[in-house]
Amino acid sequence: MGYLLHITNKNYSSWSLRPWVLMRALGIAFDEVLHRFTRGSAPDFREISPSGKVPWLVDGDTVVWDTLAIAEYLAERHPGVWPADAAARAWARCAAAEMHSGFSVLRGQHGMNVGVRVAVAQRSPELLADIARIERLWNEGLARFGGPFLAGPAFSAVDAFYAPVAYRFRTYGITSQGAAAGYMETMLAHPAMREWEAAALAEDFRDPPHEDELAQIGRVTADLRVPAR
Repeated sequence: MGYLLHITNKNYSSWSLRPWVLMRALGIAFDEVLHRFTRGSAPDFREISPSGKVPWLVDGDTVVWDTLAIAEYLAERHPGVWPADAAARAWARCAAAEMHSGFSVLRGQHGMNVGVRVAVAQRSPELLADIARIERLWNEGLARFGGPFLAGPAFSAVDAFYAPVAYRFRTYGITSQGAAAGYMETMLAHPAMREWEAAALAEDFRDPPHEDELAQIGRVTADLRVPAR
């Protein structure tokens, strides 16, 4: 029996994307279980997930929850999760941990919604600070380790942690500066990201709280998803 990764709707779930895209990009075989995101899903998750949240990874009798813990669990068993170079590995772990615990304003005001495009009238200074910090991180990693990924030539866990940001920046029309702009295009063109996006656009489910957030942020200029049922 192999890995079983529990996730929720691909259009919305940035946390689910991280381990999914990491495993897919590195060729780590797994089966996925998709739990539809609904208002009443949390109690059900608590019955089967230690944290009551997605994602979680099942490996036989072992259950691993939290995206950072899943990355470290996989790193103990598979090469390439973190860069082989010690300096790049240290930087990648720091950058991933900062994404894991920080950028709360970006998360709150620019939630992941893969299939839409939104014109944002105004961004708060706090949001702009989060965006600027991410761009500095991206440009720093690309300059130090040569790209095209954040910690060198190969996709690694740090890229998985910033994968949702690439979707967010595109959704809300954020234009990056310097090498970060090319990195965003590299990420969006990655086969694993394209696979995730195709599945997200094919979802006919709409979660009202996520959709309502869009009206508070700006004006939806395009919706590329299949029609809602």
